[in-house]
Amino acid sequence: MHIEMLRIFCDLVELLSFSKTAEKHLLSQSAVSQQLAQLELAHKCQLIDRKKRPIELTKQGQSFYQASKDILDRYEQLKNELSALKKSSVSRINVAAIFSIGMHTLPDYVKRFMVSYPNVNVHMEYFSAERIYEFVLAGDIDIGLVAVPKRDRRLEVYDFEAEPLVLACSPKHPLSHESQVDIHRLQFERFIAFGKGVPTRVWIDSILERYNIVVRPVMEFDNIETVKRAVEINSGISILPQTGILQEVGSGTIKAIAFSNENFVRPTGIIVRKGKILGQACRYFIELLQKKAK
Repeated sequence: MHIEMLRIFCDLVELLSFSKTAEKHLLSQSAVSQQLAQLELAHKCQLIDRKKRPIELTKQGQSFYQASKDILDRYEQLKNELSALKKSSVSRINVAAIFSIGMHTLPDYVKRFMVSYPNVNVHMEYFSAERIYEFVLAGDIDIGLVAVPKRDRRLEVYDFEAEPLVLACSPKHPLSHESQVDIHRLQFERFIAFGKGVPTRVWIDSILERYNIVVRPVMEFDNIETVKRAVEINSGISILPQTGILQEVGSGTIKAIAFSNENFVRPTGIIVRKGKILGQACRYFIELLQKKAK
């Protein structure tokens, strides 16, 4: 049985019109009627009651329609899978990450991935978390990496690294000589914050609120690089993921101080659109990210 016959039958059922179905498939009404007659002859049963207006499915027709829809859906899925497998050996993986993860965490993972897939290009782009969710849901990005991932029924969300959060301050700040610091010492300090609505800002605010800490936000930025520049010139202190300030700590422009109260962390996650067909290389990259995170 040709797959196109099933498409015509399903469209006939959904459009309830021989003329509209014929127009959609660029056929004559007679040709659509003949296709239906062939199906009924092949299965020795009446599928559609032509006497009703609009036309109606018989009981056998209802069963045949559901089975046809399942076959067509599976056929489309198969085509997508075959296409993805064909591309996997020569294509690229499109990854979008927030700046701190893309710049400071992902490079080591990409190096490990290239050992197994040297011919696959991992194309990295940096966006705000909001844009990453949009691109992943639209299918423009294969894999997204965000901080404090939100749950969405349209997304598959996997745990990535839990990044330690530390006090970041200039070497000129009075707290810079401490080996550890009680979070209560941040009370009323000048604070360099992430912009309102940035997931990391919401996460850090919840920590401060839990300890009844009130800081004085003097600047707000939407990315970690600008926050670091403000900390370096001693405009205020901040709470930042330790992985994002390793270079500055190494060069001595920022001091990273652990908290004595508890090990604060920022959760990060991998997001993929549900139902998206991924090639073998892309699936391997996700598995690699998950394994290393564990």
